[in-house]
Amino acid sequence: MRKIHMVDLKSQYEKIQSEIDSAVLDVIRSTQYINGPEVKHFQKDLEDYLGIRHVIPCANGTDALQVAMMALDLRPGDEVITTSFTFVATVEVIALLGLTPVLVDVLPDTFNIDPEAVRKAITPKTKAIVPVHLFGQCVHMEPLMEIAEEKGLFIIEDNAQAIGADYIFPDGRRKKAGTLGHIGCTSFFPSKNLGCYGDGGAIFTDDGELASRMRVIVNHGMEVRYYHDSIGVNSRLDSIQAAILRVKLRHLDAYAEARRKASTVYDKAFQGHPGITIPARSEFSTHVFHQYTLKTKGIDRFKLQEFLNQREVPAMVYYPVPMHMQKAYRDARYREGDFPVSEALSQAVISLPMHTELDNEQLAHIAGAVLDFFKQ
Repeated sequence: MRKIHMVDLKSQYEKIQSEIDSAVLDVIRSTQYINGPEVKHFQKDLEDYLGIRHVIPCANGTDALQVAMMALDLRPGDEVITTSFTFVATVEVIALLGLTPVLVDVLPDTFNIDPEAVRKAITPKTKAIVPVHLFGQCVHMEPLMEIAEEKGLFIIEDNAQAIGADYIFPDGRRKKAGTLGHIGCTSFFPSKNLGCYGDGGAIFTDDGELASRMRVIVNHGMEVRYYHDSIGVNSRLDSIQAAILRVKLRHLDAYAEARRKASTVYDKAFQGHPGITIPARSEFSTHVFHQYTLKTKGIDRFKLQEFLNQREVPAMVYYPVPMHMQKAYRDARYREGDFPVSEALSQAVISLPMHTELDNEQLAHIAGAVLDFFKQ
């Protein structure tokens, strides 16, 4: 059996090596490493794939969130609502800009932000909502969009984990994750479903005025060279990464299908087990399985993690401390117990290997190891 990895980027690269090598060498031969043609080509390819008017490539997913908030002209003291069960970048950027993070709980089945909790958290200072499409499927966006329209709020989608997922409306219409709110943000960190070979990110919107602002912000606040009409940042996707992403974008749907097939094997192995809850599937979203995350019951999941490692099965515990309990983001407004779902999940979830190169032998070994732990 091949060695099992949480994410097997080497095997994935080997399958598309000739495409990747050719694309990278073309950039090197061109010597146009910054804002070269490949960046513009990738921007257009991603616009076409997402069905959106404007994509603004940038240096990473954290910058994408920051630039989005800067473009909306949010000011210190403005409140931004997001989830307590997320990667730190979502909250970090709000705090860095002097805005006020307002944290809310998540739903126990999808682990995504609870729209009713969002509604209850709105105050006169609220300016934006940042839903996080966690682990590969969409937040229930329609109620959030209704709230935003009713209250005059912006929606910035954190789509770092669900690029390629479809949001499904009751009438059957579909839109890609990250294209429903005012602005969508994503990361191309190597382990993402669409990952480059370094850092990278992108922002997307259908609003031409917002797009123009964000293009200026990512380029030092400069529309005309050496003339700075606004405060900006230096956040660029380099040409080599863009070339790599152009290749991988062509495979993205096939990668999602491979992940779904792996998830089906896991589902069959764990379905109905009293100590395991398999990932929920929303009726309003497809799932691209950035992570395959189990909710455990009645066990110490760190002991499960240790047991799996002994069987040469890597496993990860994502977000063991929710944001409202992190030292950097402690706030007198929040106490332990305020967000019971996030706190329970932080004690119960564990993620198994999930990537495009898992084969049946590996999947059987992983599932068998998990089940063996519960037989002890």
